[in-house]
Amino acid sequence: MPAAGKAIVQERLIKELKSQEVRDIVDQMSSDDRARLFDELPAKVVNRLLEQLSPAERQATAQLLGYEADTAGRIMTLELISLKENFTVSQALERIRNLANASEMIYYLYVMDAERRLTGIVSLRELVTSQPEQIIGEIMTRDVVFVHTDTDQEEVARLIQRYDFLAVPVVDREQRLVGIVTVDDVIDILQQETTEDIYALGGGVQSGGDNYFQMNLLEIARKRVVWLLVLLITNTITGTITGLTHKEWKIEPQRTQRSQCALAVKRLEATGATRRNKSLRVFLHKS
Repeated sequence: MPAAGKAIVQERLIKELKSQEVRDIVDQMSSDDRARLFDELPAKVVNRLLEQLSPAERQATAQLLGYEADTAGRIMTLELISLKENFTVSQALERIRNLANASEMIYYLYVMDAERRLTGIVSLRELVTSQPEQIIGEIMTRDVVFVHTDTDQEEVARLIQRYDFLAVPVVDREQRLVGIVTVDDVIDILQQETTEDIYALGGGVQSGGDNYFQMNLLEIARKRVVWLLVLLITNTITGTITGLTHKEWKIEPQRTQRSQCALAVKRLEATGATRRNKSLRVFLHKS
């Protein structure tokens, strides 16, 4: 469904729900999901919902909305579990038990210093397999892959995909940990990027947020005609080179004419087959 259509549906649902129901639903959402929802709603609806949130949730949502659109800061979640280097494994596990319900990710634990600067990372697996009296600073990994709040969301998505991360930490300009981007936050971004690539393969038709099957037929034809002409010209050049080769080899004129006619038919068939294959890719992807 196009973004405009989703916003209309969401606004209609919110109007039909009672204020308390809306508050309960929105208040239970994670901060990043709530920010994503607010991005698609009219400003007056967002202001009304913000007023109904608890002070802590209102502050968290306003913080995310303060970052530029399509950046790591805008899609990150603030719910994470942080540790100190001087914690023991036993203390870390106890902290996880206390904060697990309020955190979106417990498999990666991020270590910070007194100024909240990111200094390391430790996995839940490492904690479980370590001795209770061991210090976090001894078992954590100090070489941490991270992104900044202004990193483009597509770059974040490709980073998570490349390293098979479940999450990646987000820091500000002072290297202070401010949130994390989880793999479920970037799935839609990767899918959108793949869709745009397939649209391009389909003949220069870009999605642009519109449903392919709802686009005007003339608009699709206008975007594809350029690629059709490129294919036709390319095939024509190939046929011309083949004809010159026939002359150079002094092949019989009648046979050359028949060959050129056959090549012309083959060019049309090849162009049509290419268009069918690309159209099929677009159709299967959207289905």
